[in-house]
Amino acid sequence: QVQLVESGGGLVQAGDSLRLSCAASIRTFSSYAMGWFRQAPGKEREFVAAISWGGGSTYYADSVKGRFTISRDNAKNTVYLQMNGLNPEDTAVYYCAAARGRKLSDYAIYGMDYWGKGTLVTVSS
Repeated sequence: QVQLVESGGGLVQAGDSLRLSCAASIRTFSSYAMGWFRQAPGKEREFVAAISWGGGSTYYADSVKGRFTISRDNAKNTVYLQMNGLNPEDTAVYYCAAARGRKLSDYAIYGMDYWGKGTLVTVSS
């Protein structure tokens, strides 16, 4: 049974920073790649970032590269998304996800296997 619970969303102003957390209930958390996706109102879900099981590799969508940082703490079964320089286009529900068996870049195309319920990030101008 895999459970993912996101937290840290909220209302911020353009230019602000926010850190999302995802607590994972996975027996073998350190064997899973983890990722963040988002879905803006009226749009399809899109890939944001992914991190390898050990944390040594990361992969980002071009739209967030240089502003967002994904990290993980395997001792705490937690993955983070540090978001800097937020703008209104970043407004979305952010979802944590987990998967095994693919390259990180593949998750941007095919998605992942397990999903949280999401946390809302709203960026005002």
